Amino acid sequence: MSAGPTGLLSDGDEERNMRFTREAEYALRALAYLASLSPGQVSPANQVAETCGLPGPFLSKTLRKLARGGVLRSARGRSRGYGLARRAREVSVWEVLEAVEGRDAFRRCVFWDSRCSEDRPCALHGAWATVRGELLANLERMTLEDVRAAGWAPDPPGTQSALMASKR
Repeated sequence: MSAGPTGLLSDGDEERNMRFTREAEYALRALAYLASLSPGQVSPANQVAETCGLPGPFLSKTLRKLARGGVLRSARGRSRGYGLARRAREVSVWEVLEAVEGRDAFRRCVFWDSRCSEDRPCALHGAWATVRGELLANLERMTLEDVRAAGWAPDPPGTQSALMASKR
């Protein structure tokens, strides 16, 4: 299993259950970009989508979820757009995943979709419960600053590196 810009926690096997949605990946990419902006700066959803190479309408819906979840703040009026609600180092990856995937994202069994639950545990349920706690603790420690530093954010428009990249 690898983590990186091409797929969050992806091992290439499409049949595995322990995968986050594409929406979660888009959310992290967009948030990494917003974390690279100056504090307090906002960016319109269409600019975030274009800069990150993400589909605009789908990303707009995701950004609204993140705003409802307290991860983003939205600005209206002339300077409309989205910005981080708090500093990137204060927002955990778990908060992002919870806002996008839902509160039960890690309560679901990674082995079987509907056959396992707290009421009807599968044979591997206890093992997953142990690993799940460790995974949640790691995701709570990992922040948007870590995601940005890992290279998931394109350079903001107007920066020297963004201008040089556009000339290639």
